[in-house]
Amino acid sequence: MEFGIFVQGHVPLSKLAADPDFEHTSLMNDIEIAKAADRAGFKYLWASEHHFLDEYSHLASNDVFLGYLAAATERIHLGSGIFNPLPQANHPVKVAEKVATLDHLTGGRFEFGTGRGAGSREILGLGLPDTAITKEIWAEVVREIPKMWLQDSYSHEGKWFSMPERNVLPKPWKKPHPAMWYAAGNPPSYEMAARMGLGVLGFSVGSAADAEAAVAAYKKAVPSAEPVGAYVNDNVMVTSSAVCLADGKRARQAAAAMGMGRLQSLVFRYHDTFPRPDWVPEWPGVLPEPTVEEVEWRLHNGYLICGDPDEVLAQIKRYEATGIDQLVFGLPIQLSLADTLETIELIGRYVIPKLDKDPVHRTTRFRSAAAALGK
Repeated sequence: MEFGIFVQGHVPLSKLAADPDFEHTSLMNDIEIAKAADRAGFKYLWASEHHFLDEYSHLASNDVFLGYLAAATERIHLGSGIFNPLPQANHPVKVAEKVATLDHLTGGRFEFGTGRGAGSREILGLGLPDTAITKEIWAEVVREIPKMWLQDSYSHEGKWFSMPERNVLPKPWKKPHPAMWYAAGNPPSYEMAARMGLGVLGFSVGSAADAEAAVAAYKKAVPSAEPVGAYVNDNVMVTSSAVCLADGKRARQAAAAMGMGRLQSLVFRYHDTFPRPDWVPEWPGVLPEPTVEEVEWRLHNGYLICGDPDEVLAQIKRYEATGIDQLVFGLPIQLSLADTLETIELIGRYVIPKLDKDPVHRTTRFRSAAAALGK
């Protein structure tokens, strides 16, 4: 199993009230988190692309952010989590160009995650007619981007975008092209991604137990994949929050104070295509912050990774047992930068060496595909 970090420019109102420059501080902190993960032996850094999502995510131009990290890091794979390729958000050709450029700048470390946007606030704000139509648009676009990389003369006449014959440049440096991923939200989406040969970015998995059905659906479908790209990226990533400190009691106290209730409320405020459970109040109502006792319940039931390194290792092994390929820790929360950096350093020292058997991080899961993309 491999490991990653997920950042998204989280700017809580409480932090902004105390520091009017916290939007800047948050983005600078995310850079420090990425550098620390690179030093600690994490394989992946995923950076979101969101628009108009106050507090939740202020990282709209993640291509700029990732371009900076290309020079600021040495070994970690840098991924778009996601780039939105819908023409109303980003012209597909511009997306293909950005991915290829980042592939060059990172020396082949770039991972192309794609998806359809967070919810109505984002999608309607970018000029799309409704949230339901995004799946159809995305399905047309995602099949075209690999052709732009692999063909010297590309054109397209489709329902959602068209362009005359052109040579889309630059071409990717890593041959045949960077790995392709899809941000999936439920088992049918995992299965769809598998059939298309895409890796899955599982940002909406609640616990290790929740991951099992989604992983099973993916792994059952992926052997018969007809990839949209030049190969199958057989890889399932899921996310979890994590606090790993030398003192397990202090880790629990830090977790209770890091704003999990408000963050979860923001998830359902903005991701309004997700069914909202009855126990989540309608915005502007927010969930209360957990007590230390409730943190204990969450970590014992797999909804949070928290404790000292030995405890965290035992909790992470639950995820390993589900068959996932990659576990990513979401850190867009109000954990202090010092505690965040300690979490990264301790996981890198005590957990990753025991579970990631390929510290060089060669990419071994790609299955070649016979289908040419010249059609």
